[in-house]
Amino acid sequence: MGFMTKPILPGEVAAAVVDPAAYGEWGALHERLAWARANAPLAVAENPEVDPFWLVTRHADIMAISRDPQRFANGIRPTVLTNRDGEALARAATPNNDGHLIRSLVQMDAPDHMKYRLLTQSWFMPKNLRIVEERIRQIARDTVEHMLSFDGECDFARDVAAHYPLRVVMDILGVPPEDEPRMLMLTQQLFGSTDPELNRSREAISSAEQAIAMLHYVIADFEQYFGALTADRRASPREDIATVIANATIDGGQIPDRELAGYYMIIATAGHDTTSASTAGALMEMAKDPALFGRFRAAESDKSGLIEEAIRWSTPVQHFMRSAREDVEIGGQQVREGDWLMLNYVSGNRDESVFADPFTFDPDRPKNQQIAFGFGAHVCLGQHLARMEMRILMEELLPRLKRLELAGEPARVESVFVGGLKRLPIRFEAA
Repeated sequence: MGFMTKPILPGEVAAAVVDPAAYGEWGALHERLAWARANAPLAVAENPEVDPFWLVTRHADIMAISRDPQRFANGIRPTVLTNRDGEALARAATPNNDGHLIRSLVQMDAPDHMKYRLLTQSWFMPKNLRIVEERIRQIARDTVEHMLSFDGECDFARDVAAHYPLRVVMDILGVPPEDEPRMLMLTQQLFGSTDPELNRSREAISSAEQAIAMLHYVIADFEQYFGALTADRRASPREDIATVIANATIDGGQIPDRELAGYYMIIATAGHDTTSASTAGALMEMAKDPALFGRFRAAESDKSGLIEEAIRWSTPVQHFMRSAREDVEIGGQQVREGDWLMLNYVSGNRDESVFADPFTFDPDRPKNQQIAFGFGAHVCLGQHLARMEMRILMEELLPRLKRLELAGEPARVESVFVGGLKRLPIRFEAA
């Protein structure tokens, strides 16, 4: 890579943005990212085990790259930060050596991306989601009853937030309730592969071989499960997304097995871990601030500002990678064809030039331009569903609580890709 004349980030900044533990800590990471926004908003991170990449920290640059998929591709290299050994092993293990262990919408570029996206896009539009609103509300009510059964104290992240969006997504997808624990476990193993508390082997991962082997097991589990679901929906279609995917055609034929598995996995996984993170983030801030809790407890309060701010505050998808297809100037820097870039949404959502007092949780932001769902062609397919789920849960839960406070120290997932709270101990009094 022609990084000779490029601005190079200080070692501690470069190390923090690739360190799962830094995302678990969060505070020090924010300081490093704030430094980068002010002093080197587009600069190269060099680390011993990872290929050099551009760290993109400013909101405007992330937006510019996101709205230009022609020049910044998803499919050329991994879309999630991968170390050199991991990428080499993934390339050796994948068709066409493309290095994508999963091939879903996230890894696709034009023309495939839009062909596949259009298969389910209408399902996730607000107009269609109204059809499932009552089902979601019933799941929310069941979730609230479950929480109140804990008798005044629970771990909201683990006992409540992790299960509610999972049930919603599985209901829409067509996965029966008895299979939800398996889906939750597989998702946490997929996204939490670097967190010793969540990954499959429940230990620190020490080598790329170990990491790839573990991911292979997780992916094989998913593929086996969704293979059986596909056969069932082809034999007896229903009103669910599994039926849409199982019976869809691309270029005149059924979806190839690899892309089929990828489609199920992106909906099954991206649709709940992220929403549970934002939901827990909102509740944590209300547990810390009685006035905030009192305000949104009121049944008639508009929850939209709270939800949008919780999404910005939590930024569950912490980064995506892009690859430059050609030489291009961005943010005053010359990016070369083949260069790899990290869109750091954690940083973009704390950009001082876009958000006044970015480190203050403020549901009254006049125009919250959070980019937690990404932007442009690859903007999150499920963003409207996520907002709706959060709104309905807040509408059902908050009026049922008289008091809410923290009952211990919250803890974040140690992960560079999808993050959020893994522990949120709370005390509450039912109304």
